[in-house]
Amino acid sequence: MAVREASHAGSWYTASGSQLSSQLDGWLNDVKTPVKGIGQASSSAVSEDTLPVPGARVIIAPHAGYSYSGPAAAWAYKSWDLSEAKRVFLLGPSHHFYLTNAALSKCAQYETPLGNLTIDRATTEELHKTGAFTYMAKDVDEDEHSLEMHLPYIYKMLSKTFSNSSSFPPLVPIMVGNTSATTERSLGHVLAPYLADPSNAFVVSSDFAHWGTRFRYTYYVDASGQARSLRGGEKDLKEPAIHESIRQVDFECIDACETGKHQAWLDVLGETGNTVCGRHPIGVVMAGIEEVVGGSQGVKGDGKFKFVRYERSSLVKKVADSSVSYASAYAVL
Repeated sequence: MAVREASHAGSWYTASGSQLSSQLDGWLNDVKTPVKGIGQASSSAVSEDTLPVPGARVIIAPHAGYSYSGPAAAWAYKSWDLSEAKRVFLLGPSHHFYLTNAALSKCAQYETPLGNLTIDRATTEELHKTGAFTYMAKDVDEDEHSLEMHLPYIYKMLSKTFSNSSSFPPLVPIMVGNTSATTERSLGHVLAPYLADPSNAFVVSSDFAHWGTRFRYTYYVDASGQARSLRGGEKDLKEPAIHESIRQVDFECIDACETGKHQAWLDVLGETGNTVCGRHPIGVVMAGIEEVVGGSQGVKGDGKFKFVRYERSSLVKKVADSSVSYASAYAVL
């Protein structure tokens, strides 16, 4: 069976295994306790002195080039509990290949500069038999960065938990397309038994707002609460500054995600149009968790995401500027 090449190594992140390992360790070491929640719900309820957070086997983390999002992603990975993991699911959006459902990998291994990760072929085939998933071609797999950018972090965290690479839990990569709300719920239903199983860990890959004319998203909320799209050539806005509006909209989405309600997530995205590139993988997992928690399947926590880090590539002051937002969260399940 084929090995998916680390096609973005050497550009989006270093191809040197030793340098990459050192970078990841540095970012992880920069995460200090207590880790506090930053969302409306989590800010008053979350202050973790123990990392990883017990039972936090589901995380959301960004997938940009490591010079941009590597430090922010560390906050999710430092919180991630792999103590019972026998399998790791990785869900990310499709940036280049159009599909309306979700796709699985045909590969046997995923390459990283730190070492290869084995794909769980049995679980992949089990999911494919449900009829809810297709297979992606190897070139489609290698073109997509949303999954690859998590592989070094996954390898690093597994190496901190398991004695050697031969004992690492296998990986189940899932690329989620431009799904409807109904499809998200259907995929969530298929994944619900896996989410309920404490031996399964999950990583959801997503950046948050992609703001700027180059992203075709210039949504702005003024001081009175009125929202509009800014046009090129408009004078600089200061009340509030554009970057403050971006933060406000991102936190509306963060707060909706922290409710644990899939519909609340859909509603805020519909209202703001926020360009959260992993909105569909997040929606799938939220729908699945909501089913698990609603069914009282003996889970350890409430399954609601707690956001613990928010960063941006830059602070936008002019309409001609642009930025991408990065957020990290965990859920105890």
